[in-house]
Amino acid sequence: MCYYTQQGKTAGELTDYLGRNIDDHENVFPSDFINGFSHPNLPIILDSKPDIITTNYTWGLLPTNRDKDFRKSTLNARVETLEDKPSFAPSINNRCLVLVTAYYDWHWNDPSGKSKTKYQINSQIDEVFFLAGIYNSWQDKTGQIWNTYSIVTTEANQMMKYIHNRKEADDDQRMPIVIKNTDEKEWLDSKNQPLDFAFPNYQPNIIGFQKI
Repeated sequence: MCYYTQQGKTAGELTDYLGRNIDDHENVFPSDFINGFSHPNLPIILDSKPDIITTNYTWGLLPTNRDKDFRKSTLNARVETLEDKPSFAPSINNRCLVLVTAYYDWHWNDPSGKSKTKYQINSQIDEVFFLAGIYNSWQDKTGQIWNTYSIVTTEANQMMKYIHNRKEADDDQRMPIVIKNTDEKEWLDSKNQPLDFAFPNYQPNIIGFQKI
């Protein structure tokens, strides 16, 4: 799964590195460790505004007319079941790229997880890289606008199977879909099927890891 990330770049650094303007520089908060369960704002790129870095979306997709606490269940969306899940199906063609400089996972050193080793996973190619996402935006009865997204995950490749080695029924071996910067337009184009990006072998040379 993917619940913890890093976005260590300032607004100016993101602009320089990605060659895109940011809609609100003051809404970019660099952090070495971001907890998805706090539902933070993270910079993303929307299919509807691919030339802009957008900053007013929070992590944890909130389907229309659902209570905000529902977000803790939608930090991640499984690519294999996007079309089958009522929470995600309406947003399957709302594509986004989540900007990160790393993400984190833990290797269990014993079956109970009492001893764990933390790993930082990053790109071997790009300082800032993209995780596949879907998003939703709607206005509730009070007039509040909810802009939210989920990170799309796939079956872990061999490297991530070693790191993410717990195998509970509700937390099998997963990894976020990493979109190469050269493939960003393809992910954002809803004519392309999400499963086209799902295969673990698509990514083994993109990401590297280190113990923290």
